[in-house]
Amino acid sequence: MKFIKSTLIISATAALLVGCGVAPIVSTPIKNIDTLPLKITPLEETQLKKWSLMDLAQDTVPGMGVERAYKEIIKNKKGHKVIVAVVDSGIDIEHEDLKNIIWTNPKEIAGNGKDDDKNGYIDDIHGWNFLGNIVAENMEYTRIIRKLSPKYDGKKESSISTSDREEFALYQKAKAEYDKELKQTSETVSRYSGMISQLKPAHKAMTSKLGKEDYSETDLSAIAGPTADEQQQIGMLKQMLNYAGTIPEFIVLLEGAIQSSSDRVNTHFNLKGDFRSKHLGDNPDDNSNPYYGNNDVDGPDDKKADARHGTHVAGIIAAQRNNGIGLDGVADNVEIMVLRAVPDGDEYDKDIANALRYAVDNGAKVINTSFGKYYSTHPEWVVDAIKYAAKKDVLIVNAAGNEGLNLDENIVYPNDQQKNGAEISDTFLTVGALNYKYGGDLVANFSNYGKTNVDVFGPGVKIWSTTPLNTYEYLQGTSMASPNVAGVAAVIRSHYPKLSAKQVKQILMDSGLSTKTQVVLGGDPSNTDGFTNISTSGKMVNMYNALIMASKM
Repeated sequence: MKFIKSTLIISATAALLVGCGVAPIVSTPIKNIDTLPLKITPLEETQLKKWSLMDLAQDTVPGMGVERAYKEIIKNKKGHKVIVAVVDSGIDIEHEDLKNIIWTNPKEIAGNGKDDDKNGYIDDIHGWNFLGNIVAENMEYTRIIRKLSPKYDGKKESSISTSDREEFALYQKAKAEYDKELKQTSETVSRYSGMISQLKPAHKAMTSKLGKEDYSETDLSAIAGPTADEQQQIGMLKQMLNYAGTIPEFIVLLEGAIQSSSDRVNTHFNLKGDFRSKHLGDNPDDNSNPYYGNNDVDGPDDKKADARHGTHVAGIIAAQRNNGIGLDGVADNVEIMVLRAVPDGDEYDKDIANALRYAVDNGAKVINTSFGKYYSTHPEWVVDAIKYAAKKDVLIVNAAGNEGLNLDENIVYPNDQQKNGAEISDTFLTVGALNYKYGGDLVANFSNYGKTNVDVFGPGVKIWSTTPLNTYEYLQGTSMASPNVAGVAAVIRSHYPKLSAKQVKQILMDSGLSTKTQVVLGGDPSNTDGFTNISTSGKMVNMYNALIMASKM
């Protein structure tokens, strides 16, 4: 993400801005945050639920200054309606805090079985589902092994022709990744199952002895004259209480981890499971026909569990503000277009490329992409779609990834970088994740980073937002940081519609807040760097400052 000097943008757009008729905001931008005191008291629950909207200067919490911007800058200004496309796992469009902000295709008549707007998609009322009935999927390296193993299994490099060497290297890399991940996941199932087998009888014995299930460490310590077996049980139970409030809660966590890991073995690593053929009937290696899937944008699950991630992302961007329920999203006057293209597993390049093009062609001005993978079989399709979005003045806001990696040394897909480091698009913004703790722990311990390949940072730890069936949860990841920033982008595009996607990207980068603080990277205390060195802008997004800069351009 190369840095474009803001002075070039200002001079290039001077004539346009004179004609906008909007007076510049006279508020003073936030600066010199290194002089601010660190937040040393824990956040209360009400604060934690909205920390990403708080203000660093006023609250000493590294939020994006959203509420301050609404109070001091936007106030009663309405702005223009902006469509934000969410390319994700699906969205619960009936959620109480989202149902009024879901995009409805004005040119399509619901339920008549016709392609009224002639865009190739029948009854695409709220977007499109490019996955059909797929929920779980393979990892990309699993699919690579399944495709290439008949050709290369058991062979050595010396027997491979020169023309096949690159493909063989890909196969070997995918196989090594597959073997490592399958081994670790299987070991997790075995280890946690062993813990459960010991934990449940111990818990049953202590429940009987103490007369309650929700005993504490103090209760265990107060047991007089425990037998040798009881001493062993007490020691184990005390240790487990470090990870949860009660033993029943910890058992639920363990069982959830076992189920999740077992599911991965059965789906992510299943070399025989061709889920696409079974549930969609589409060829992922042929992109000549983009018209497949259906209009069921929350997915096939009646409980909408598969739409949890996308629903959470949508709420961060635009959960209905000031309606007295749930939470307030970052952006007001926004409609969310739903594009289901991300399964439980790795997404297909074909689905992502077609989802991006659908969003562009149907009026989205901002697209959020909270997903990513480290193997890609048809990256050129996604690259072409990213270029298409740039040509049509659409901003893509993209999650950096959650492996704590330096993206200048590791390739993640999608991205906007060519092999020589040059950008393929100037409207593609990659976002790392911030913690709510200002100081050395400012960067989320899971967040990817990179001076060239990450543009900015936004809030991504313990983010409260919507989940299916009118519920709300904390989730975290760069998947949450990206929609926070996408929400700010939507606000700028709403109130300053003559600014281009390229200009909005640069405003988000140039107007952010920076700090000279040394930050821990990848959760490794021995790996630190200055915050200014881990992204192209060296900044964290701030809506208050962004609106001030936008008004002056």
